[in-house]
Amino acid sequence: MTASKDDVRDFLTSRRAKVTPAMLGLPDLGTRRVPGLRRGEVAILAGVSVEYYTKVERGDLRGVSDEVLEAIATALRMDDAERAHLFDLARAANAGVKARRRAARTPGLRPELRHLIDAMGEAVAIVGNPRGDIVAANALGRALYSPMYERQDEPVNYGRFIFLDPAARTFYPNWEEIADGNVATMRTAAGRDPFDRALSDLIGELSTRSEDFRTRWARHDVRLHQLGRKRIVHPEVGLVELDFTRLELPADPGLDLTTYTAPPGSDSEEKLRLLASWWASRKVTAGHSSA
Repeated sequence: MTASKDDVRDFLTSRRAKVTPAMLGLPDLGTRRVPGLRRGEVAILAGVSVEYYTKVERGDLRGVSDEVLEAIATALRMDDAERAHLFDLARAANAGVKARRRAARTPGLRPELRHLIDAMGEAVAIVGNPRGDIVAANALGRALYSPMYERQDEPVNYGRFIFLDPAARTFYPNWEEIADGNVATMRTAAGRDPFDRALSDLIGELSTRSEDFRTRWARHDVRLHQLGRKRIVHPEVGLVELDFTRLELPADPGLDLTTYTAPPGSDSEEKLRLLASWWASRKVTAGHSSA
């Protein structure tokens, strides 16, 4: 999945449709064939000619300067994730013929990183990649996501679980929000690295098998998934509400670390302890049965 002209066109058109003249204090004159701003209005706000902006919106980002991209992003009221995505699309477009679709290289897990997440005994620790694979998890992480591990071969993948497994709609009580976020995060990853073959294959698989995924993919929404609160209904302990933080790992390109913690003294903190005990007893039972 390269950064095609269609990707650029659909992204900019979808962003333009979200900005109304009233939001920018512009007069709303005449009948509008499409929602949002006209191309000419975006051009004026960005300080470029209508012809130049039309060329850009049609998908030709070759040679477009950072200053123009910044001006267009400002004119279209883009947030940080959308702005970064626009620059990623431009970077891919300017890679030209030198860029080639490549097989994804999944980085190996350094022993030190494995030791780090295993040492986080009271927090869920997950090492992931941009495709939404869980590359590694500590014991509490495997316990929390046990429904995924029970239904998929490793590495388990969030997108496949969310869109292809009916159990996900019970596991995530706010499934719609989770689904929106997963696709927006995947769209962001695709813009950042459009030559990742494994990501392209995953998008193709989900698009073919899930109408819910196709609908969301067509929106061209993007998102920086860095922190927030996750609500999960685990089959063993019920509803758990956890705060998550996602960290880039400069020493491990292509991997990130996400930690989940419960507010001190909360019901969810107690449920995490119960989950840890359940997982430990399950492993002991499995060990005895295999002896």
